[in-house]
Amino acid sequence: MLILTALLAGLVFGLGLIVSGMANPAKVLGFLDLAGAWDPSLAFVMGGAIGVGSVVFILARNRRRSLLGAPMQFPASTALTKRLFFGSVAFGVGWGLAGFCPGPAIVSAAAGYSKAWIFVAAMVAGMAIFTILERMAQRRS
Repeated sequence: MLILTALLAGLVFGLGLIVSGMANPAKVLGFLDLAGAWDPSLAFVMGGAIGVGSVVFILARNRRRSLLGAPMQFPASTALTKRLFFGSVAFGVGWGLAGFCPGPAIVSAAAGYSKAWIFVAAMVAGMAIFTILERMAQRRS
């Protein structure tokens, strides 16, 4: 049941990305172009997502199990570290240069958009490099 629910949630998320325009890099870059032809429509998409997410996190924070019985997993740390800061900057720069972030890139790749495939390949390579470097650092410590 958990896998079916995860599949359904992923399909709804992907559909939401398509309907909102977040899977279209030109629309995303238009949103990020504050000095040019700025398109504010994605601000409403993000605001709606933050609003819904905030309510759900408030309701979920005291639960030990999800509605389907899976254990609730929240981040163990809330510290703002240099690593978090620079990772966020790298994420934002990549999003700004490519017009994609991971979710919309996967949706666009599945829709056959060739530039999204390049982005997804680079994203997977970056995750693999990060994993290798993390394992090397753990062995040294």
